Order: sequence, then C-alpha cells, then structure tokens
Amino acid sequence: MKTETLRLHSQGGTAFLLVLLVVLTLSACAPASPQPTPTPVPTATPAGPRRLTVMTHDSFAVPDEVVAAFQKEHNAEVQFLKSGDAGTALNKAILAKGKPLADVFYGMDNTFLGRALEQDIFVPYASPLLAKIPTEYQLDPQARALPVDYGDVCLNYDKDYFTSKGIQPPVSLDDLLKPEYKGLLVVQNPATSSPGLSFLLATIGHYGADKYIDYWKGLVQNDILVVNDWESAYYREFTRGGGQRPIVVSYSSSPAFEVIYSQTPIEQPPTAAITQDRSCFRQVEFAGILKGAADPQLAQEWIDFMLSTTFQESMPLQMFVFPVNPEARLDPRFTQFLSNPTDWASVDPQEIARNREKWIQDWTQAVLR
Repeated sequence: MKTETLRLHSQGGTAFLLVLLVVLTLSACAPASPQPTPTPVPTATPAGPRRLTVMTHDSFAVPDEVVAAFQKEHNAEVQFLKSGDAGTALNKAILAKGKPLADVFYGMDNTFLGRALEQDIFVPYASPLLAKIPTEYQLDPQARALPVDYGDVCLNYDKDYFTSKGIQPPVSLDDLLKPEYKGLLVVQNPATSSPGLSFLLATIGHYGADKYIDYWKGLVQNDILVVNDWESAYYREFTRGGGQRPIVVSYSSSPAFEVIYSQTPIEQPPTAAITQDRSCFRQVEFAGILKGAADPQLAQEWIDFMLSTTFQESMPLQMFVFPVNPEARLDPRFTQFLSNPTDWASVDPQEIARNREKWIQDWTQAVLR
C-alpha cells in the first residue's frame, strides 16, 4: 500500500513536471503581448505669408529691396495695384466702397483729400509715427488719411535763356503779366494735369477765389500756352526740351533732378525754381486703410512702414517727392540745389472738394474759349 502510494506520487510528480515544462515552453514560444503605440504629437505647419494689397496711382515706385525688408519682417507678401492717375485711382476706390479692392490706398493728394474723406472710405489709424510728422502735413484730424510725402509745384525757368537775352528772370506771379515775359510761359491744363491743377490752386490761394480769373485773363493777354500734361510742357515746349518757352510749371525739385539725372555730369542746375511770394502750391500725398480691409493689422503695419525712415528715404529718387518724416535723410545733391518755399499758397481741402469743378470750368471758359 505504501509502495503503491509512493509510485503514484512519483508518477504524479513526473506528470506535473512534464505539464509545467510544456507550459513554460509554450510561454517562451508565444509572441509577446503587443504594447500600446504612443500617439504622435502633430507638428505645427508653418503659416504662410500674410497678404497685403496696396492700391496706388501709376506713378508709385519703391525699390524692391525696401519692399523685401517689410515682407521679411512681417512674414507678408505685398501686392501693388496701380490704378491710373491719382483722380482715377481714387474714383475706383470710391466705387468699390464696402468691398474694397485693396487693404491700403496711397496717392490722393490734398487736391482730392476732401472728396476722399467725404466718401468715408477709410478707417482712422493714429500711427505712433505721426508724433514725428510736422502738423502742417496732418490735414485730417481724425487720422483717416495720413501724410506720406510732399512736393511743391512752382514755376521753373531756363537760366541760360534769360542770361543770353539780358532779361531778369521773373520772381513772382505778378511778373508774368509784364510785357517782357509775353509768350514765355507754358502751363498744364488743370482739367487733365495734376501740376496744372496745383498751379491753378496756387493762383486761387494767392489772389483769392474772387480774383484769380482776372489774373488768368491777364496771362491769356500775355500769350500763355496751355498743354495737357507735364511731359508735353517740360520736354516739348520748355526751352530745355527744345521748345520756345523758357518758363514752365514744374516742381521746386526740378533743378536738383536736372543735375542728378543729367546724361552728362554737370555741377550746377540749368534751371531755377521761383519759390518766393506764395507762388507755389504744396501737394501733400496721403495713405489710408480702406474700410473692409482683409488684414487691418497688416495694413497698420504697412502704414507705419511708409512713415519710417527706411521707406521715406527711398522716395525722392523713385517718385520725385520728399519725405514728411524730418528724420529721413536726403541725398546731398537735393540739399545742395533744392529751393523749398518757406511760404506757399494754400487752399483748404474741403474748399477744394466743394469748388474744384466750378473753378476748372471757370478757368476753361476764361482761358481756352
């Protein structure tokens, strides 16, 4: 009985060991239990450049490297929408009111400012850089249109002509009515030319809205010549361009540009500007953020950029205008030959907006008919 019991235990132990061995063997051969795979953390995709559209007149120009600097700093892509002359571009912006074609509009001057503000197409933006800009250029107290640049429309004359004829050049608007200047003046039509309109406004600001027509009638009697645009006046009728008229409506900066862009190097400008006696009209150009702009924040950053010295210093050699930011440095050739008026004829922008068409019509009746 004991022997049988021991045999059974022995047999049972062997069986147990065999079972245990099989289990261990199968466990070793079985594939490991799958471990949970970590969920990958999504990698942020870099945002593409923000887009900004700036609507301008056709004369707008800025160096590529200046635009590139803004684009790099603000991760932006800037597109310029050239839309005709200043008046045409503004008309397009007004017609698109509510659904603007751009974020920013640049290029209306003080001859069109009143109309732009009346149409209520801009949102106010008091750029911090306005603190640097002289108040004489800040013509909109609500900061909807911010000044960017200026230029003075003045009479210019050919110095060699007057020297060779032994005639003193004119120094004022009144001089142009004198017999010795008969047949010497060419001007632009104010209905078709920005400098032409500015010179008309100079006479209104100088003589008054009730007497300027009498002045123009005197110019007609003194054989004035009227052409449609600045290029025709300066490069065709002005004696410097091969014409017969030694006095032309141009800009106070024109003599400096004669030196800078002369095909052969010259040391002195061949022309001079008449800047005394409130005989010039100062054009100030503005920029504004259009209502409904797609990216108002980027539009503000662009306005700030236009008022910065980087942009301001690039304008004179590109657009023949001058910076409103006094911290912007000018090319030494400008400071050497530039003759800026210290007192110019001015007309309130609102007054211009109300009376522009009537003044032009009255001028047309008196001068061209």
